[in-house]
Amino acid sequence: QVRLVESGGGLVQPGGSLRLSCAISVSMHSINVMGWYRQSLGKEREMVAAMTMGGSTEYGDSVKGRFTSSADNAKNMLYLQMYSLKPEDTAVYYCHINQRVSGNELDYWGQGTQVTVSS
Repeated sequence: QVRLVESGGGLVQPGGSLRLSCAISVSMHSINVMGWYRQSLGKEREMVAAMTMGGSTEYGDSVKGRFTSSADNAKNMLYLQMYSLKPEDTAVYYCHINQRVSGNELDYWGQGTQVTVSS
């Protein structure tokens, strides 16, 4: 069973930093794409960062230059380092993977972790 477990969310002041972590229960070698999405109240879920196994990373326009996604394959961990946080970054952040299994591609999501940026 595939499990993604996020941690690291919380309350932070504008301009502050936070690092999210995602523990992944499957081999990183079976993953096509992994990354982060977020959803704020009343809005659609949006892509924050997407990392391909080829080594490229795409970021959402609103977080470019402020957020960095990274992975530790040895620990099966995915991270999102967030700097210069703004109130509009307030959202539930979800870890996501697209995994290839027996010729199929399957999407999995974590349960989400709340990030609140407020003074």
